Amino acid sequence: MCRRLLLTLCLLISPLAMAQDISYSRDIQPIFTHNCVACHACYDAPCQLNLGSGEGVERGASKAPVYDGTRTHTQATTRLFMDAHGAPAWRRKDFHSVLEQQGGQAALMARMLELGHATPLPPNSKLPKDLDISIERANQCALPDEFADFAGKNPMAGMPFAVTGLTEQDYQTVQRWLQQGAPVDEQALQASPAEARQVADWERFLNAAGNEQGLVSRWLYEHLFLAHLYFDGGEAGHFFQLVRSRTPSGQPVDIIATRRPNDDPGTAFYYRLMPIQGVIVHKTHITYPLSAAKLEHVRQLFFGTDWQVDSLPGYGVQHRSNPFLAFEAIPAQARYQFMLDNAEYFVRTFIRGPVCRGQIATDVIRDNFWVFFQDPQHDLYITDPAYRGAATPLLAMPGQLDEIGDLLGLWRSYRDKRNDYEALRTEGYAEAPVPGWSQIWQGNDNALLSIFRQHDSASVRKGLVGEIPQTLWWMDYPLLERTYYHLVVNFDVFGNVSHQAQTRLYFDLIRNGAEQNFLRLMPADSRKAIFGDWYQYSGKLKAWMDYYPLDRKTPSGLALGSDDPKRQFAEQLLQRFAALDARPDPINRCGGEHCYRDGLPAELREAEQALSRLASKPAAQLKVLEQLPETTLLRVEGGGRREVYSLLRNRAHSNVAFMLGEELRYQPRLDTLTVYPEVMSSYPNFMFSMPAAQVPDFVAAMEQAGDAAAFEKIVERWGVRRTHPQFWQYFHDLTAHIREHEPIEAGVLDMNRYQNL
Repeated sequence: MCRRLLLTLCLLISPLAMAQDISYSRDIQPIFTHNCVACHACYDAPCQLNLGSGEGVERGASKAPVYDGTRTHTQATTRLFMDAHGAPAWRRKDFHSVLEQQGGQAALMARMLELGHATPLPPNSKLPKDLDISIERANQCALPDEFADFAGKNPMAGMPFAVTGLTEQDYQTVQRWLQQGAPVDEQALQASPAEARQVADWERFLNAAGNEQGLVSRWLYEHLFLAHLYFDGGEAGHFFQLVRSRTPSGQPVDIIATRRPNDDPGTAFYYRLMPIQGVIVHKTHITYPLSAAKLEHVRQLFFGTDWQVDSLPGYGVQHRSNPFLAFEAIPAQARYQFMLDNAEYFVRTFIRGPVCRGQIATDVIRDNFWVFFQDPQHDLYITDPAYRGAATPLLAMPGQLDEIGDLLGLWRSYRDKRNDYEALRTEGYAEAPVPGWSQIWQGNDNALLSIFRQHDSASVRKGLVGEIPQTLWWMDYPLLERTYYHLVVNFDVFGNVSHQAQTRLYFDLIRNGAEQNFLRLMPADSRKAIFGDWYQYSGKLKAWMDYYPLDRKTPSGLALGSDDPKRQFAEQLLQRFAALDARPDPINRCGGEHCYRDGLPAELREAEQALSRLASKPAAQLKVLEQLPETTLLRVEGGGRREVYSLLRNRAHSNVAFMLGEELRYQPRLDTLTVYPEVMSSYPNFMFSMPAAQVPDFVAAMEQAGDAAAFEKIVERWGVRRTHPQFWQYFHDLTAHIREHEPIEAGVLDMNRYQNL
């Protein structure tokens, strides 16, 4: 009887009533994650529409862009989960809904999806040339009452934009959800019991009483505020953020949302660890490990020696601009060692963090270089109190004051202060033991790092990847700490043109300092020639105008010959530090016939052997480089598995001493290609996919392609264009590859830079 009644009721339910079972968390967010988050996440999201969480979807869109290097006034911050909570609060910040039906019209999201659905793109075809897909394009961010006019003028601007659209089933699911009023049933991520215990331990430590603890906790907070923290024994996909809260442990977090982490909180506060909500995206996923062992190490590091604080520093301009002054009471050895322990994290924060977006932001670094560090026992700032006392006042950085009329004066003031420090440094190290191998830090596999710039973004990896680069950086504590504070703590992504210009200009001085520190390892009589190779043409003028003169007298302690000592050093570095090199690279540095990794199936061995023919050749020999974008991903299937290779185009320049006019310094015939079996960027520019057996044919075609027409044939055969029917499958397979090899680092990649080849 009950069964018959239930069956009758089911038959009476209309299709519309059944459709009301659509769940945002179960049905809608996975569609957004698969088709939308690759563009609509973080500060890059067009119209600030962040589709990685229910909070972002309900927040809606804004006409105000985050990245704007020309604005004359500082912009109000609009950080999701920080600067406002709930749709009404975001409306007061000029965000408009994309979910609400207004004036008898469907929701703005429904209309954008309908526009995209009505104009499908031919499979794997090139997009129209007049369709601007660059990250610099102007996003119009039409309001509901502006949409009809917008759609009439931009028929190809529907969503998803300029990419394979939603499946029919997904399209109908989202449209039904919107018709039902777009209810959001998202549940906040919660710490597991094991994570909660470690959260409590860390919060207890960070909020302990005493001036010394207060100063250390402030320093730790300023160094970890950007991190995606994860716990030993924690749940997969669970990450945490360190914040300042008005509420203590055990109560809901009430974030104090200051513009910068070293701004005055304005009230009593507590350090809290809160779960990161929403979809994890790779470009902001800068991870840092926490554990009981790490906590004990931090205790010993900072409190293993006796020191004291009479009074805590304030949050004024003097202390914000000079962390060496603000935290001078904390033993410098502890501060530097903490950063060295996880050096890759700190370099990632300023190479991959918010500061590093856009060509002007990145063109003051080379396209590839190696970084290593000065051992704390041979760093004068650590070992010599008198030197440290003299140096500290000279290490202040610009960017706190952003009046446009004061830009030139501020720049000159901080440049001169920095050069006074370089004079002090040169004099101090002239009296110190000559630099040798023992002065290079060898503490763990963070000791050697590789940086790759991809025109308007950049990435960093442990290990020495690629051919021996043109430049190398040797960073000591003042260089590492200044870079971190200048580009991470003190950088305001919402700042005006003066603030951003000061940031770029001073970082040029930091880069020069790291390069000149490396040159101390070179024979004295070779330094001028090496420096001249780095600073050709207009670089010589910049060196004369702004840089402290090169030390050409103090001897090196290394036994390097006069014939290319930089290469000799790099080769010896590779040999001496082989045990610390996290990424041996036989593809790009093949010294014989074995140009592939060990342990591969025969098909993939042959594929890597063939790919090595493309590696490290200049564009004068490999003309196809002129056609390749900065980051190309190559999927290769064979031997029962799939490998992914990054093909990184390293653009050559006569110098990188200016933040404008890069094309004037570009030397395209000297470009090279790095080939590495990993996803080496958050921002793929293009992708090829093929079986391993076809890799030799692909390589041969690349070697023979001398013009755009020949390269287009390669794209037609193996390329995965934005319009490819399986685009999203291939694109998300890149994240799957990261998850298989480095699960902690996995996150959805960004396709805002995926090109129309």
